[in-house]
Amino acid sequence: MTTARTITNAWIHRTLPDIFYEEPEPVEDGMQQEFSIHTIKGCLWERYRGRSDVFVSNAIFISYDRTNGNARIQPDLFIAFGVDAAAIRENLPNFWIWETGKVPDFVMEVASPSTAANDIGPKRNLYQRLGVTEYWRFDPTGGDLYGRPMLGERLIGGNYIPYEITGAPNGSQRSHSQLLNLDFSWNGTEFDVLDPATGKSIKITELLIAEQEARQVAQAQTAEARAKIARIAAEAQAALAEAARQAAQAEIARLRRQLRRYEPG
Repeated sequence: MTTARTITNAWIHRTLPDIFYEEPEPVEDGMQQEFSIHTIKGCLWERYRGRSDVFVSNAIFISYDRTNGNARIQPDLFIAFGVDAAAIRENLPNFWIWETGKVPDFVMEVASPSTAANDIGPKRNLYQRLGVTEYWRFDPTGGDLYGRPMLGERLIGGNYIPYEITGAPNGSQRSHSQLLNLDFSWNGTEFDVLDPATGKSIKITELLIAEQEARQVAQAQTAEARAKIARIAAEAQAALAEAARQAAQAEIARLRRQLRRYEPG
């Protein structure tokens, strides 16, 4: 069983030597990656939501040399198991492997024209050297950039060995991640993440559950609001009825006073 490493204010009390962080070059064609990244990321976020020992991110760097701040890389998505996720987010500016005690277990890259060659070559070599267990690549063009819509590789004996990909006559493809126990699929248009036991999309089995819970909360809030409105209306009606009763009593008293003036003395 993996024990999460304790991280205590590593960012605040760091003792790193002076280092220079080069600003990364912007990805000019990042819009081509965006939909696929968010689709897969959304599924995996939901899959591990609430797990304090699982760190999922796509917005930070993996830093792998404490003496060189520029020795870092930013995947489109990565997952680390057996870590203190809250401590990493609270105490580290990036995923420092010398503080977390391990490298990420899962890395995902999504192709764009400006990044595809790097994903296939230098990035793949670095992930392999660092010891990332699984490396997956997804090509939104269907294979124009990577040569195939998707490819998953598992680190065995220090080398990446590709997973089997099964295809269908309609052009769809599917492959299984042993690490995540999930299937990734390509239907010719978009990617999805499937439960291998049911074949159903994680978006359906988990994301819709979250949406249903949100709807239930909204419905409960609406019902409460309606009950409050009904209560206010009832109180207003009661107040009007009381005001009318008091006005009627006052009018009766006025008429009685007038009648007394005409009574024989």
